[in-house]
Amino acid sequence: MRAGGAGGVPALELRSVSKRYPGMEEWANRDVSLELKQGEILCIAGENGAGKSTLMKILCGHIQPTEGEILVDGRPVRIGSQPDAGRLGIGMVHQHFMLFPEYTVAQNVVMGIEPRRGKVFYDFTEANIRVARVIQEHGFSLDVHAPAGSLTVGQMQQVEILKLLYRDCRIVVLDEPTSVLTDQEIGSLFATFKKLAGAGKSLIFITHKPGEIKRVSHRVAVMRRGKLLGVWDTAAVDEYEISRIMMGGDGAEGLSAGTAGGGDEKPAGAGEGAGDPVLVFEDVTVLRRGQSRPVLDRISFSLRPGEILGFAGVGGNGLGTLEAVLGGFLPVTGGRILHAGKDITRLKTRALRRRGLAYVPGDRLAVGSAPDASLTENLIVNRRRSLSPRGIFRAPAVAAFAGDLIRRYRVAGKPGQPLRSLSGGNIQKLILAREIEQYQDYIVFSEPTWGLDLSSGRAVYEQIALLRSRGAGIIIISTNLDELLLNADRIIVFYRGAAAAELPNPAERRGDTYRAAMKEEIGAYMLGLKRREANHA
Repeated sequence: MRAGGAGGVPALELRSVSKRYPGMEEWANRDVSLELKQGEILCIAGENGAGKSTLMKILCGHIQPTEGEILVDGRPVRIGSQPDAGRLGIGMVHQHFMLFPEYTVAQNVVMGIEPRRGKVFYDFTEANIRVARVIQEHGFSLDVHAPAGSLTVGQMQQVEILKLLYRDCRIVVLDEPTSVLTDQEIGSLFATFKKLAGAGKSLIFITHKPGEIKRVSHRVAVMRRGKLLGVWDTAAVDEYEISRIMMGGDGAEGLSAGTAGGGDEKPAGAGEGAGDPVLVFEDVTVLRRGQSRPVLDRISFSLRPGEILGFAGVGGNGLGTLEAVLGGFLPVTGGRILHAGKDITRLKTRALRRRGLAYVPGDRLAVGSAPDASLTENLIVNRRRSLSPRGIFRAPAVAAFAGDLIRRYRVAGKPGQPLRSLSGGNIQKLILAREIEQYQDYIVFSEPTWGLDLSSGRAVYEQIALLRSRGAGIIIISTNLDELLLNADRIIVFYRGAAAAELPNPAERRGDTYRAAMKEEIGAYMLGLKRREANHA
């Protein structure tokens, strides 16, 4: 399969594009240079946190680059907003559809640029005619009169693409478009991609699945930790080569589990999983409305005191859903959850917190904190009863409590300053301080060192090791395989919402050679290249 217009001016060109968010210690994108050819399907692949989505947000005007230049049809441009991107012919289909379920297909497609009768009244007939014409031109299976809420997930995706085609977008960006589709819907979507490329459209397809990359793309660009590793002709690499490039090896260089001095030894007695389970999942399933495939598919595991259980996967395969279920934000469709032998399946976040749930979320600002509140206010959110026994906070006790945690966890900030003003590493330390003081018998970490520098990451691993030595049951949800291989006793790998494998991770074998082999094996399960039933111990 060859890209059309390979020898002409690129449809899109990035030159040394970089992005660093305020307060973050690492670059989300660093010195990315890339071309998209006319009539080409270019896959951008990489693990979560590789910088793919940030790069696409820059292209679509949602955020601005810190450095670098963007050219469209050979001309330098500034994409300051989404309308700017639209005027340049760039459009994006997001993972989460932006449709109004009660409106028809045609109404959703023309929203914002509706045809008018007499420049005042919405012309329903003309809207239906125009949208039907685009549907016919591109061979979509859609009824302009159908409410969006009545469509299948695959058809909703077609509507999102149709919105861009109606606006004459020439560069179409698709962010993980297959994550909730059935195999049949994926086949139909890929047929659409090829038709669009054949008609001269240029497509950027963000994915992490080597099989899909091979099926549909002309070239594949692989990113890791914000940097572009290289661009390959898809025909020249096989699925396992793509997997190795994506998963390969420097994610946790310089970090060690256990103590600050390094080494791979666990504390005495850690990881033995002695005693009754502290947390049990039994066939836990989450099925969302309008989707035929569960986003969490009969997940079962037991977590014992003094054990670290890791969960690996890539975006759209269930890790985020697992985190939401553990945190009490998302009800389950089937199965049950037990804590210390008691059924907690229907408990929501507040009730789980009262039972001792400690939880360090992946999104520290949106879920784990109140950015505009002070450090003290963020630290005492779970301490109302002890610090305000009669409904009124005791100022000396509050100051002593917050000051003690800030000092012990080496948070570089003052009690009264807003949390938003801290660096990412210090925000993580503050949340760790609060949650570790909250925990009773188990604690959940999601992406515990995402965005942190080596020193801050090492401090997080020290706290995890200390908790295990105290007998805590620990769950680590992470897309960073090095992180899991450095810390976890067992690793459950998710693929398409199900447990594809459960693998032991013995401490005595954690050398570099072992980690490299395990990363390759886990990567194959994560990407759907290998699959077997999990062995639920």
